[in-house]
Amino acid sequence: MKLSRILLVLVLALAGGGLAGAPSVAAPGHRVSYDKHSLMVDGRRVLVQAAEFHYFRLPSPDLWRDILEKEKAAGFNAVSVYFDWAYHSPAPGVYDFTGVRDVDRLLRTAEQAGLYVIARPGPYINAETTGGGFPGWLKLVPGRARSSAPGYTAAYRDWLGHINPIIARHQVTRGGPVLLYNVENEYAVNTDPAYMQDLQDTARAHGIDVPITTNLCCDAASWTSTWASGPGAVQIPGVDDYPQSFDCGNAATVWGPWGAGITERVRDDAPVFAAEYQAGAIDVNNAGYEACRELTGVAYTRYFQKSNLIAGGATAFSYYMGFGGTNWGWLAQPNDTYTSYDYGAAITEGRQLTAKYDEYKRQGYFLHAVAGSLTRTDPAPAPTAAGLETLARANPDDGTQFVLVRNPGTAAVSSTLQWGRYALPVTLLGRDAKVLTGGYRQFAASTSEILTHETIGGRDIAVLYGNEGTPGATVLRYPSRPRVTVLDGRVTSAFDATHGDLRLDYTHTGPARVLIEGGGHRPLLLMLGTAEAAASFWRADTSAGPVLVRGTALLRSATATPGSVALRADTAAAGPVEVFTAGRAVTVNGERVASRPTPSGSLLGHLPGPRPVALPALTGWRGHAEAPEAAPGFDDSRWTVAAKTTSLSPFAPITLPVLFSDEYGFHTGSVWYRGRFTATGAETSVSLNAITGRRGNYLVWLNGRYLGSAAGGVQADSDAPANPAPGPGTFGVPPGLLEPGKPAVLSVLVQNMGHNDDWTADDNRFRQPRGLVGARIDGSAAPVTWRLQGTAAIDPARGALNNGGLYGERAGWSLPGYADRGWPPAGSTVPAGVTWLRTAFRLDLPHGQDTSVALRFPGTPPAGYRAIVYLNGWQLGQYGAAIGPQTDFVLPAGLLRQDGRNTLAIAVIATTPSTVTTPSLTVVGRHRGGVPVRDVPAAVSPLRAAVT
Repeated sequence: MKLSRILLVLVLALAGGGLAGAPSVAAPGHRVSYDKHSLMVDGRRVLVQAAEFHYFRLPSPDLWRDILEKEKAAGFNAVSVYFDWAYHSPAPGVYDFTGVRDVDRLLRTAEQAGLYVIARPGPYINAETTGGGFPGWLKLVPGRARSSAPGYTAAYRDWLGHINPIIARHQVTRGGPVLLYNVENEYAVNTDPAYMQDLQDTARAHGIDVPITTNLCCDAASWTSTWASGPGAVQIPGVDDYPQSFDCGNAATVWGPWGAGITERVRDDAPVFAAEYQAGAIDVNNAGYEACRELTGVAYTRYFQKSNLIAGGATAFSYYMGFGGTNWGWLAQPNDTYTSYDYGAAITEGRQLTAKYDEYKRQGYFLHAVAGSLTRTDPAPAPTAAGLETLARANPDDGTQFVLVRNPGTAAVSSTLQWGRYALPVTLLGRDAKVLTGGYRQFAASTSEILTHETIGGRDIAVLYGNEGTPGATVLRYPSRPRVTVLDGRVTSAFDATHGDLRLDYTHTGPARVLIEGGGHRPLLLMLGTAEAAASFWRADTSAGPVLVRGTALLRSATATPGSVALRADTAAAGPVEVFTAGRAVTVNGERVASRPTPSGSLLGHLPGPRPVALPALTGWRGHAEAPEAAPGFDDSRWTVAAKTTSLSPFAPITLPVLFSDEYGFHTGSVWYRGRFTATGAETSVSLNAITGRRGNYLVWLNGRYLGSAAGGVQADSDAPANPAPGPGTFGVPPGLLEPGKPAVLSVLVQNMGHNDDWTADDNRFRQPRGLVGARIDGSAAPVTWRLQGTAAIDPARGALNNGGLYGERAGWSLPGYADRGWPPAGSTVPAGVTWLRTAFRLDLPHGQDTSVALRFPGTPPAGYRAIVYLNGWQLGQYGAAIGPQTDFVLPAGLLRQDGRNTLAIAVIATTPSTVTTPSLTVVGRHRGGVPVRDVPAAVSPLRAAVT
C-alpha cells in the first residue's frame, strides 16, 4: 500500500502544469485545470460562486434538496461543504455514513441540483462545531493534533480513509460535482509542513485528482504560512475575509472594522480564491441573529462583495454561510454559539429567504450572464465620477469592461460618470456600490446594473436595475437606426447615427419595458426597474434554452417539453405569474396554468397561494421528577470507576483521581458523578471545580440533600496550566446531615457544553478537560471512591451527539414510544434539580406545501433553569438565560411528522425552584410547492440496557 501511494504521488507530481492531476481510469473525460485567471472544466472557464452549507446542521436529508435548490435559484453554481469527523465517528475506528450522515446522498443531491461542490473534510474544520470537528475520543490519542505526531497521524488517516473514497467517486473527473478539495482549515500557527503535505499525499492516494486548495485566515500578508510554496504547498491557496467582524450587538454602526475585504492574490499561477467570504456572523455577544443579519445585510453585501470582485479580481468565491442551520444535539462548540446557527445568513434557520438572498441573486445572475468575460480580466483605466470612487477591469479578448463605482461615504452622491465619450448620470446611496458593464455585446455603457441577459425564443431579453428613484442611462450600439417601442413606463431614446449609439434615459422606478427591433441585431426586450423589481425575476436553464419567471416566491427548476415549459416553483401568496419562454404553454408543479400572451411576448397566468395552517395548542403536559442518582441508595454499581491518575491533558487535575469525563469515554452532554466516602462528622463543606465550557454549570447533592450549583469554568487558550480553579464552587455541609462512621454519597450533575475548537493547533485549547477537575471534602481526610456515568448507549439513527447522560435520556424519556401514562399532570413550578415534561400533538399539514414550524417560548429566556427540548427523540434546543437569547426553535420537517403524532419532551434543569413556561407551536413560513419530505426513521423506544 505504501509503495503504491508513493507511485501515485510521483505520477501526480509529473503531471504538473497547474493541472488537477491524472484522472481516474474510469473518469468520463472531464478535466479540471486552472491558470492565474480562473478554474477551467474541459478548457471552459468557470466562475465559481459557492455558498457554505453544513448537512450536519440539517438532520433531514430530504430538506438538503430544498436548501441546495434555493442556492441554485439564487445564481450560485457551487456549495462548499465541511465534513465533520466528530459527527461520523463516535469511537476510534467506528464510522457511520447512514441516514442523516449519508454524504453519498448529499453529493448526489448536489449533482442533481446542478451545483459543484468544494469538499472540505478537514481533518480539522472549526465551523463552531464541538472540537472543531475533532471527535471527543481524540483527546485520548497521544500526540498534538494538527501535527505529524504518530498517534494523531494514525487517527486522521483512518478518518480520511473513510471519507476520501466517498468524495473521490463524486469528483467532476468522474462525472460528479466535486470540483475542489480543501485540506485543513485556517492552519497558520503551530504549523507542520510535513502534516500538510501528508494530507495531500493521502488524498491523492485515495483517488482525489481535482485541484487541492486550503483557506488562510484572514489575509495572506499577516500569516507566515501561506501554503503557496515549499513543503505543504497546495495548488490553489484560498483566503478567508471577514471584514465586518462579529459585533452583532452594534450592527447599526459597524462598517468594515476588519479591513476592506479585498481577497489577495497568493500565487501568480493560480486564480484569486475567496475561500470564505463573510456572509453572516456568529452571535458571540447574544445579540440575536437578526442583529447579525443586519450587521452583514444588503448594504454590506452590495459594497464589500462588489468591491472584492473588481478590486481583487477573484473568480472563485465561497460565502460563509449560505444557510446556517441548527446546532442540534451537542453539535456546538461552547464558546461562540448556542442552539441556533442561523448565522444571519441569506437563508434563515427556518429555510426562509431574506433581503440578503435577493442581493445574492442579483449578483449571482449578473455573474452568470457575464462569466464568459469576467473569468479573464486585467486591471484597466476606469471612468471618472466626481465624489465617487471608480475601479475597472477589462477582458483582453472581447474588450468587455467592468467598472466598480462606489460611495464610501454615508450620504448619497449624484454625479456624472465620464465613460469615454459618454457622460452618464449616476447616483449612489451612502455606502453603496455598483458594477457597471460596457463593451458587452451591444451594450456600450450603462449606469444600470445587469441582472440577466438571456436569449429566449429568438430574441434577447435583459433586465437592468438601480435604486428606486435614481436616474439611469444605457447606450447600445447598432449599425443602423433601430425601431424603439416603449411598452411600459417612461423612457426617452435618441440615436447617434455617426457613432451608431442608441441612448436610453429613464428613472429607476416601476418596471419600464422597451422593445428594440431591427438596426442589425436580433430583437431586444429591455426591462428597466428597481433593485426590488429585479429580485422578483427568476431564471432557469432547460434543454431548449433559458426561461425567465416573475411572480413566484422561488423557481426551483424548469424542464422543456414540446411546445411548453414545466416549472417547479413555490408561491407565498396567490397572484400573477409571468413566464418568458419559447413555448406556448406552462405547467407549474404538474398543473396546467391558464395563460395569455402579453405585449412583451411573455405568458401571463395566475397561481394559487398556500393553504391556511392551523397548529394545535400544546396541552396535556405530564411531569416527572428525575435525578434518582442524587439519592444515597441509588445503585451505581455498573457505573465506570474513576481510577486514573494521569491524563494527556496539559491541565493538571486539582485532586486525584482524574475525574475528566473524556478519560472515561463520556464526551457529550450531561455527566453524573457519585463519590462514596465514610463520614467523620467533621465535614464542613464540599469544594468542587468543573470545566464545562461557556454556558455550562453543575448541581450538587450530598446524601440526597441539594446543596446548590455553580457555573462551570471556561479556560483561556494559553492560561490552562496556570489557572488552578477555573469553575470553583464551595457548598456548606448542613449540620447533622452526615453521621460519623456512616456511608455518605456526594452526587454531582455536570452540564458539559461541547469541546473547545483547536483553532491555534494548541493542546492547551483542544485538550481542555470536561467535567469535574477537582473535588474535596473539607474537614475530612476520608478517601472518596468515585464513579461516573454519561451517555449510556449511542442512538443508531440520531448518533452520538444527540444525547447526554441524564437519567431520562438513558431511560428513553425523550423518545416518542416511552409510556408516560402514569406520570401526573405537570405543574407550573419545578424544584431545584431535574424535572421532565412530556406532551404529544397531532399535525395534518397541507400536502404539496412547505410549512416551516418552530417551537416558541414566550418572553425573555429565564434565569434559574435551562430546558433541553426533544422532538420525537431529537434534541433540537437548549433554552434559558444562561444559554443565550434564543426563544424560537426550528422543528425541521422529517423530524417533525407533518401528518401524524409527535412527541415533545423537555428536560428542565433548575438551579433554584422555578416557575416554568411551556412553549407553543408557530409557523415561520408557508409556501405552496416545496420538496417532498419523508419522516426520518429513528428509534421510538428506549435502547436495551440503556438505564444505568
